Amino acid sequence: MSTPESEARKALNRLTRALEKSRRELDSLQGAIRHAEGEDFPAAAYAEAEEGIERLLEFGREEGARLQAKILQSGGLEPGRIRRSSS
Repeated sequence: MSTPESEARKALNRLTRALEKSRRELDSLQGAIRHAEGEDFPAAAYAEAEEGIERLLEFGREEGARLQAKILQSGGLEPGRIRRSSS
């Protein structure tokens, strides 16, 4: 049985993968349209779309950090005191 925390982590991972794929697809589209349209290419619109995707990725990173801190606190650990082993 899944916990709400586990479901939230899975949802964040799915969102991140979808946004990364969106960024790759936007880059592909941008290259194709830039080649086809030349000087008529709407560079500002594509830059704005890229910024939107980046804002969403940043939101996902912030939510991931917030969720991790909440999970650690509920387990009785302080988020700043955890160190990852290098093994």
